[in-house]
Amino acid sequence: MNASVLPLDLSRLRAARALIGNSVVRTVQPHSEPLSEAIGASLHLKLENLQRTGSFKLRGATHKIARLLQGGGRPSGVIAVSAGNHAQGVARAARQTGLRAVVVMPRNAPLTKVESCRALGAEVVLHGEVLEQAAEEAHRLAQDQGLAFLHPYDDWDVIAGQASCGLEMLEDAPDMSVAVVPIGGGGLIAGVALALKLQNPAIRIIGVQSDAVAPFRHFLHDGELDAVPPTSHTIADGIKVKSPGLLTRQVIARHVDEIVTVDDNAIAEAIVTLLERTRTIGEGAGVVGLAALLQGRIRVAPTDRVVCVISGGNVDMTVVGRSIDYGLASSGRLMSVSVTTPDTPGRLVSLLKTVAELGINVRHVEHRRGELHVPVGMTEVILQMETRDFDHQRELLDHFAAEGLEVRNLLWV
Repeated sequence: MNASVLPLDLSRLRAARALIGNSVVRTVQPHSEPLSEAIGASLHLKLENLQRTGSFKLRGATHKIARLLQGGGRPSGVIAVSAGNHAQGVARAARQTGLRAVVVMPRNAPLTKVESCRALGAEVVLHGEVLEQAAEEAHRLAQDQGLAFLHPYDDWDVIAGQASCGLEMLEDAPDMSVAVVPIGGGGLIAGVALALKLQNPAIRIIGVQSDAVAPFRHFLHDGELDAVPPTSHTIADGIKVKSPGLLTRQVIARHVDEIVTVDDNAIAEAIVTLLERTRTIGEGAGVVGLAALLQGRIRVAPTDRVVCVISGGNVDMTVVGRSIDYGLASSGRLMSVSVTTPDTPGRLVSLLKTVAELGINVRHVEHRRGELHVPVGMTEVILQMETRDFDHQRELLDHFAAEGLEVRNLLWV
């Protein structure tokens, strides 16, 4: 099908941005010198984690509600199904227009996102264990109560709203050559791809998915979606979409050049890197593009000017610490070892002296005696430590081995 068949042209995208301009933030797009050095090309970050409600989702939700009100009839309210970011976007957009908002979430939705929606004035309904069950309830409530259902991505008005992000990207980096965008249901990358390709078809559009939930893995090659096992888990929960949209697929097939995946180790490392380098926090789904760049999953040249969308920052605070430790461990900066040593006075001091001489900081020490796996007269010492990199860790292991100690690295598999 020819791209002209798609109902969104550049004039409609610009009209959408004008319609929502007073309700969304034009997010910054800073250049990062250290990250540019890391990927070997000039890198700018489109920080949608600094958007109102902490995610790009506000753009599409705001435009969809504005279009509903333009239609002449005012619905009794709107309803959405979401595990977080779309829900918050709908709640805020509805509150701005005085509309009732109902949000249906799975029962296991993060408490912080539930409370955020309630704080924005939405009625939160917790239903089902997975998003698909919540969606069934949302459609039932929409029909019973006369509410307008707001799809999170498979809607041309939503896509047009997300396109405002792409329009800003090109205005702030007119010589950009590569755009890197997360993919869940496809609404963001569809909007960004349209905004960029309709102005400069030479820009490469790269989509990034979590390796654990990647229905688009082979889509650009065979036009088919890969099945996603129901038990699949990823820390990039915001893009954990197993059934992407029909409309978004049309845009992706025409305008996206490449789709890659990254695993949770890479995603966790990217969360840590973003926090260290920009002092802003990105959720797992929000940093997959940066993860792909840092892992070399995307081919870039020194002459490229890359813009990477950090699509959201609504990470659950209860998992921030775990994600940071996960990222530190996978990059060689956190180490946990088991050392079996004679249970005699001074042995622990000797171990810690070796650690200190190598410039390693100890975070936690644990003794284990009298357990069946520890021989009589011996003790197992668990050391959790902060190291510079994997070479630093190997240096410590070599020292322990030279002392004849039995050592297991608990974080290496």
